[in-house]
Amino acid sequence: MRVHLEKALAMPFSKEVASPEALVTSYAATRAGFIDLALERNRRADPVVAEAKVLRSLARQARKPGDLLNIDGISASLVTAAGVSEKASKHLQESDKQEAVSKLIETHLEPEGAGFQDELVYRFLLTRGDMLGGSMRNLAGRVGAQRFTRILLSTLSVAGLGVDYLDATRKWQEHRAGQLTEDKVRGLHWQSEQGDRTLIYNLTVPIVNKNVDLCLLDSKQDEALAKRGNPCAHDQPSRYLALGELKGGIDPAGADEHWKTANSALGRIRTAFAAEGLEPRTFFIGAAIETAMAKEIYQQLKEGTLAQAANLTNEDQVVALCQWLTTL
Repeated sequence: MRVHLEKALAMPFSKEVASPEALVTSYAATRAGFIDLALERNRRADPVVAEAKVLRSLARQARKPGDLLNIDGISASLVTAAGVSEKASKHLQESDKQEAVSKLIETHLEPEGAGFQDELVYRFLLTRGDMLGGSMRNLAGRVGAQRFTRILLSTLSVAGLGVDYLDATRKWQEHRAGQLTEDKVRGLHWQSEQGDRTLIYNLTVPIVNKNVDLCLLDSKQDEALAKRGNPCAHDQPSRYLALGELKGGIDPAGADEHWKTANSALGRIRTAFAAEGLEPRTFFIGAAIETAMAKEIYQQLKEGTLAQAANLTNEDQVVALCQWLTTL
């Protein structure tokens, strides 16, 4: 079946977006977003701090830096303190790790004298903190995706639609009401009056040859993605109903750049599908939306270039967009 979605048939964009101003992120929402991110960073840092405390307790058994090598259970932490990340450690031989620890002791711990245990902990935290920082760079995006997922799951539940979710292992699981799965979701499937619908996150769309944040397919869950070389819906342009970009960053300083990136991506999507005579709907969800970009987004909504848009910090707008997805 060939699906051709005409703009003329598109559902009007949400009444929750009555003006450009309605899309602008408020100061209160920005402040709340920064606080939420700070709390999440602290939560994720707790295990690292706990490890550092244990390391310090065990390191007190050593009278001199060289004695650290004889303490059971801290060899991996010594390698970390030597500046070797967990990823790098997997590619090094044991002799390489021992050499790194020896240099740590000789160059950094022995010169500290009686304070060598503290120096050890500081260097452990330096490496682990850098590793944690790397995982934090995309934290805002992950938190934003989880917020969207939470609202979409709730919208589907209120509508009485059963949902399956794709987990990180690419296996489909049944979602139960009240189940906290936002951080595990890589896709969702539901069945409505329109048929089977599958939403896949972060999908490389062949016709575009780029990754797209959200792709809604006219597909059963087991045919959405390729499996053992079998044909799948995501390889068929006519099966795409809607494609969207989600930008969860809350920092106003990066808002304009996020919109430019998303707008370019959505433009490429429309161009690629138009070449096949297809017009799937496109939509945008952003946490940080400033006045100038809000005007651009609203203009695209009026022209029908964008089918829907929502400010991620405005629950009513996100609910309206999620309801719209369930009608496609």
